[in-house]
Amino acid sequence: MAFLVSGTLRVAAQIADAQDSLGRKGKYSVQGPRVALTLSSPEVSASTVAILESVFQTLGFESCQRREALVQDFLEELAGFREQLDAHGVPMGCVLVALVAPNGQLRQPQKLVRELSGCEALRGCPKVFLLLSSAPGAAPKPGTFLTGLSELCGRCPHWSLLQLLTEMGAPDGESQGGGPSNIFASPCLCSSCSLYLPCPAFVPVFCRTAGESSGATYCPVLQSSLRGALCLGDVDPWGPEPEPSPSAQYDLSRDRAALFLAVIRDRPGAQCDVEALGGLCQTLGFETTLRTDPTAQAFQEELAQFQEWLDTRRSPVSCALVALMAHGGPQGQLLGVDGKEVQPEALVRELSHCRALRGCPKIFLLQACRGGHRDAGMGPTALPWFWRWLQAPPATPSHADVLRIYADAQGNSSGGFTPGNCDQADILMVYAAAEGCVAYRDEKGSDFIQTLVEVLRATPEGDLLELLTEVNRQVCELDVRGPDCNERRKACLEIRSSLRRRLCLQA
Repeated sequence: MAFLVSGTLRVAAQIADAQDSLGRKGKYSVQGPRVALTLSSPEVSASTVAILESVFQTLGFESCQRREALVQDFLEELAGFREQLDAHGVPMGCVLVALVAPNGQLRQPQKLVRELSGCEALRGCPKVFLLLSSAPGAAPKPGTFLTGLSELCGRCPHWSLLQLLTEMGAPDGESQGGGPSNIFASPCLCSSCSLYLPCPAFVPVFCRTAGESSGATYCPVLQSSLRGALCLGDVDPWGPEPEPSPSAQYDLSRDRAALFLAVIRDRPGAQCDVEALGGLCQTLGFETTLRTDPTAQAFQEELAQFQEWLDTRRSPVSCALVALMAHGGPQGQLLGVDGKEVQPEALVRELSHCRALRGCPKIFLLQACRGGHRDAGMGPTALPWFWRWLQAPPATPSHADVLRIYADAQGNSSGGFTPGNCDQADILMVYAAAEGCVAYRDEKGSDFIQTLVEVLRATPEGDLLELLTEVNRQVCELDVRGPDCNERRKACLEIRSSLRRRLCLQA
């Protein structure tokens, strides 16, 4: 009996250690079974589904299921898929779900994502969603996005999925903005940027898709709450990674500009955030403008003036950063010092039309509540004392470990529900809280801004998307208490990106 108990505890300890590997290594292990599901409406062509299954196999998914249903029945199908995973009785390594529907029909994908997020078999595991729009009866020719993803996954199994989507392994000798430096380089077809790219076989998925889409008005978007690097290739997930080519990065050799719009009044700790972020931006070479306690109208006016200043200044700008700090409304609005609302997405659109920033990265940091929900997280279901004795990982935010990729199955310009076009390319938005949730802050500052500054000061030369994933991992590990809640709660960032190159703020 003693041997049985000892063996059981040893196995349980190994499971706990495997679950804790993300926290120790910063990368997902993905050692369990990988399951993929294609859920498509009847209007989607069989050729599109076949291409998706080929992509799944390239990514190493052993089990690939296919289901067909009306869009209004997608939620019910996903509920059945969740029950199937939970009944399997074995923790999953990773799940990939492709939701394919005609343009404009998949209007509330967040409900579908939440259905799988509560799956016990997927707790702490990466969940990838491909949300694809498709023209009814579209031709079987594979779209740029799917083709590029399949090619790069097979060619670069050592890259993380985020790297595959945003980077390229371009050969040396090509330049950004100044034209090709050899006869093999060719200009990007995207009319809204001045990037010059090498042979299309090495172009990153997002940049290739934006460039080759018909009409040059379409760009994929990713939305991430991952807590670590997700590598789906058949390689050691903790092995050394090769250095990317310098030509795979945005050229930040010119000036940099930052705008802080911060409501300080009645927000304890907000001044600490402004000072910490301001010091970081100064270290990274940003010329920073600060406006405190703006009204809702002033938020819009200051953004408009910032855009006009960028467009009329003599020296060009290679990167812009905008930090928006305020109380948040119930639907994610920003509240000015006057209590009136402004939509943060409207501010993002304002700057996306800036001529001086065409083809340049635009970073938005949003420190504000996006609702009133306080997430208790998802923890182990066994006895608390047992898991503490095993030193099991703490509860995980219920919104964590999700990667959504919005794209067009055929690479058409009419993206339907896809929230991206070339005017919105090269944008990175980071929310301090998941949709509908509270963003936490105390007299020492906010969890998001303070952790961000700490991580970037430690590794300023790193890829910003990877560093933000590390910031999210650290924020997710925190146990926080709100001013009106005695129980511990969890927080999770939301990262939205249409970046098409690697973004390093310090060479």
